Amino acid sequence: MWNEPYLETCCRSALHRLKLSGPDGRPQDQRDEPCLRRLERMGLARLNDGQRFTLTEQGRTRHRTEILKLPT
Repeated sequence: MWNEPYLETCCRSALHRLKLSGPDGRPQDQRDEPCLRRLERMGLARLNDGQRFTLTEQGRTRHRTEILKLPT
């Protein structure tokens, strides 16, 4: 049963870019900041030191299942 909130295409892209950025994360003053903030509200990302967004463990799992289409 599907019980996760839907991710818009732009937010899916932001999630993938966040994964690609690795532990350094993405700065908050990027064009995809609204999506990064949405991911943060969903618990998929966090804003470290008020500077850069990084993936949470939940975000890594969501990327794996939704973007890469791999089993959990």
